[in-house]
Amino acid sequence: MSKHPRLWGALLILLSAACFGVMPLFGRLAYAAGADAQAILLLRFGIAAACLALIMLFKREPWPRGRLALGLLAMGAIGYAGQAFSYFTALSYASASLTALLLYTFPVIVTLIAAVWLHEPLTRRKVLALALASLGLALTVGDALSGSLTGVAFGLAAALIYSIYIAVGTRLTPRAGALASSTLVMLGGALTFGVVSVWHAPALPQSSSGWLAVAAIGLLCSVIAALAFFAGLARLGASEAAMLSTFEPVVTVVLAASLLGERLTASQWIGGAVIIAAVLLLARSPASGTPPE
Repeated sequence: MSKHPRLWGALLILLSAACFGVMPLFGRLAYAAGADAQAILLLRFGIAAACLALIMLFKREPWPRGRLALGLLAMGAIGYAGQAFSYFTALSYASASLTALLLYTFPVIVTLIAAVWLHEPLTRRKVLALALASLGLALTVGDALSGSLTGVAFGLAAALIYSIYIAVGTRLTPRAGALASSTLVMLGGALTFGVVSVWHAPALPQSSSGWLAVAAIGLLCSVIAALAFFAGLARLGASEAAMLSTFEPVVTVVLAASLLGERLTASQWIGGAVIIAAVLLLARSPASGTPPE
């Protein structure tokens, strides 16, 4: 990889985006096998936390301590757990394609939060991106409101919670490092769903295909996707990584159409394209970036 770092960086980001993009399909398979959102997320966070912790030990990475460690655990236990639950709940009411497109409004929401909370200036490019995203969102959800209002609500909630999670993460993750931050965040999510499971037993998958789907969500869509993203980010930088990450909803839409038989309406196709255009416009801004899910 040392001979062509930018090429390998781009390939790693595309690999990460593809891994994240197939997660809704594995989620649908797990649901079909009798699992509920609680079980999927308990196993996802548990598998990911265990794998990342082993990597931390193997590499002898230092563990964050004190308030920093508590802050990262809280990011996972509250922010990432809430986002993931909203996302997988949306999957049970709306199509995988629509859910993926709704989640991808989060870079635009982050821009608004950064302007209000972090006092980042709203440039003309960002204002244009916000206008495009609003138009794209209106086109995307317009046809869905009559049939899957609950799915749309949970999809937008996932994007909003994820945006707040990212805004908080910009203050904490640089102090801990990518691997340590990811490990503690996943551990926080596992703790949340572990505690919930004490009072309410999760519905586990009832077939081998369901268990394989959940394992894929934990390993492929969480551990490998996150590690590939951070490795690619180190070789490319935030702006280019964010632009290449728009491959994620494309993967979801194409695979959902070919494997699940899902179809988007003409306005949803146009709306999705406009949302991705807005994200690409934001990615060209110097301070933009797209963290992994």
